[in-house]
Amino acid sequence: MKDIEKLARRRVKKKKGFYQHLGSYVSVGLFFFLLNVVTSFGDWWFFYPMLPWSIGLMIHYFSVFGIPGIGNYNEIDWEERAVEAEMRKINPNLPPQEKPGDASPLELKELERSATPRKPWDESELV
Repeated sequence: MKDIEKLARRRVKKKKGFYQHLGSYVSVGLFFFLLNVVTSFGDWWFFYPMLPWSIGLMIHYFSVFGIPGIGNYNEIDWEERAVEAEMRKINPNLPPQEKPGDASPLELKELERSATPRKPWDESELV
């Protein structure tokens, strides 16, 4: 359970870091835009410093949330899948491993049959 909490905290910390990066990007971009409007309205230069930062922000987004439609490249998940694939190459008869988020199967008690069969309806419900 501690491993799951540790992993969850690390993921939340990465998301928080991205949102801080996004906040600083927006505030500095707004500052550059306003500075551009005040100093030289017709010559739009504010996007030159923002373009490389936009690429860096996009890479940061993909590293935290993954590429839309493809999924997230998570080094821990990838490593676990690669180890399991190698183990299956060595011994194909291995049972599947449980992942930390997988739920354990439910254990249900068998229903006891009564001596008299029970009606699925109540006599008072009939018209």
